[in-house]
Amino acid sequence: MKTWIILLVAILSEVIATSALKASEGFTKLGPSVLVVVGYGLAFYFLSLTLKVMSVGIAYAIWAGLGIVLTAVIGWFMFGQKLDTPALLGMGLIILGVIVINLFSNASGH
Repeated sequence: MKTWIILLVAILSEVIATSALKASEGFTKLGPSVLVVVGYGLAFYFLSLTLKVMSVGIAYAIWAGLGIVLTAVIGWFMFGQKLDTPALLGMGLIILGVIVINLFSNASGH
């Protein structure tokens, strides 16, 4: 369970950093720029802790999949970036893939 919490912290750190990257406007705004550097630093640190227990392929698949979906949702709400039906369908498939990995894969480290 601890590994999953650490992976979730890594994912959330990455999503926050990526959202701040948009808000930094090309690193011209100090606050969001600092959040980018700190967020990515924390994200990779916590991902590295996860990789002590979980295979890199599975951890990265979960990281990337959930990161994509969460970042798109934040972009929708914070930056007014619309998601059309194909985008929503694709993100649904990503979430389904993460669920399949977690429920059925012996390689997921649980």
